[in-house]
Amino acid sequence: MLLITSTDTDAGKTVLTAALAAYAKKYHRQQKWGILKPIQCGVGDREFYARVFGGTIQVINPIYLEHPLAPPIAAIEAGVEIDLGIAWQALTKMRQHHDFVLVESAGGLGTPVTAELVVADLGREWRLPAVLVVPVKLGSIGLAVASVALAKQYNVQLRGIVLNCTQPLSATEIANLAPAELIQSLTRTPVLGCLPYLQDLYDLDLLAAAAADLELEVLLPDLAANYSIASVT
Repeated sequence: MLLITSTDTDAGKTVLTAALAAYAKKYHRQQKWGILKPIQCGVGDREFYARVFGGTIQVINPIYLEHPLAPPIAAIEAGVEIDLGIAWQALTKMRQHHDFVLVESAGGLGTPVTAELVVADLGREWRLPAVLVVPVKLGSIGLAVASVALAKQYNVQLRGIVLNCTQPLSATEIANLAPAELIQSLTRTPVLGCLPYLQDLYDLDLLAAAAADLELEVLLPDLAANYSIASVT
């Protein structure tokens, strides 16, 4: 399992999740992978995954709220209470029937999922190893430092950081906005690669190639231990 979380909303969690799933679909067809979106507020990720993977990778969203707001606010608007037990049961069932489950959080590590709990609480309580997606932009360094500090405070096991380009950027711009060595030095957390700006998120080959450029041996050690990591030329 792997929790895919981030510094904030719209940082690139969906891009990384889709890239890893596309990689698995292309190079590890013998494995059964699933995507769990425990909580979704408004139309978005689950619809995207269903369209991209067309049922070849199971996508489950146990808690859906109509309003695109923070979960506890969306729940108030809907007049309901969020029962995280439902999400836990969905995860438990997915683990029983899948070789690997990608769990995409709502928002960042500090995003509230109820009035008492944030995403980092789920990472700790559900014992999910995590990867932190950091968008490449002005302020990336500070966002990475703050989010890693939050993960350590909540005892979330971070395997590393993945940078994500939310717009087209040159290598020089990436190095200036989100210098990997400086981020690693300040956070004491490895940067496992950088996802380029992907204009067509429905191109599975493009997604898989982007994932192949990441340090998958660290990001997905279970995959590396049981199957050889494919190389893309």
